[in-house]
Parts: sequence; C-alpha cells; structure tokens
Amino acid sequence: MNWTLEVVPVPVTDLDRAKDFYGEKCGFTVDLDDEVAPGTRIVQLTPPGSRCSLALLSGMPPMPGTKEMTPGTLQNLQFCVTDIEAARDDLLSRGVEVSAIQHVGATGWEDGKGGTWNSFMTFTDPDGNGWLVQEAPTELTER
Repeated sequence: MNWTLEVVPVPVTDLDRAKDFYGEKCGFTVDLDDEVAPGTRIVQLTPPGSRCSLALLSGMPPMPGTKEMTPGTLQNLQFCVTDIEAARDDLLSRGVEVSAIQHVGATGWEDGKGGTWNSFMTFTDPDGNGWLVQEAPTELTER
C-alpha cells in the first residue's frame, strides 16, 4: 500500500488574503474554493507540478484527537524545485519576499548555492507560516 502526502493544512487568519498570496503571488493553482458546510470554507491550492496541495481552512473544527494549529505556526515544510535561481526570480517578480539562496557549509549557513541537494531559500506567507525551498537535481518522476 502506498502512503502519499497529498494535502497540507495551512493555518491562516484571512482566507482571501492567503488565497491571493498562494494563488496570485506564488502562482499556485486554485483547485477548490468552497463552503463545504455552513460556516466552513476550504480553499485548496496546488503548486505547479506538485502532487501535494495546500488546504486553507476557515471554520473547520479540529478532528477528534487532533490539535488545532495557530496561524503562523507551520514552519519549515519544503518545496523542491530543479532551478532554485529561476524559482527565486519568479517569486520576486510576483512580489514575494524571498531570502537569499544559501547552503550548509563548513561554518553553518553560507550564502550562495551549494552542491547537489544543498541549495535553499525561504519565504513566509502573510500569517508567518514559513516555507523552505530546496533545489533538487531532477524532477521527482526521474528519481
């Protein structure tokens, strides 16, 4: 049996602002924007080429036995791209504040690209949820 990660809930305070950030600024596809029950709205977006989507939720009670995340507490999940410089340029051109590209070196985090699997950048959404972007050597389907 395959276990696939297909949806990541992202805690946000304002669905429309978050939808604009991820959809317009980041360029993710809006797959769903629906009130699934009275007072419960879900906006689901998918990054280009990804099999995993982000779910922005409003009014959704936590499932029994789980905890609710506060907006801004989701940190360090990673997107992978095959050209980190092009991805950074694209985000910057869309108005997203993105860190410099860095890698782990002999003294810790150092500026610039590193070797294979060792180039990263970061960005945050309007609520402070923080994302890492890592450069992968090939598309997932080729690994």
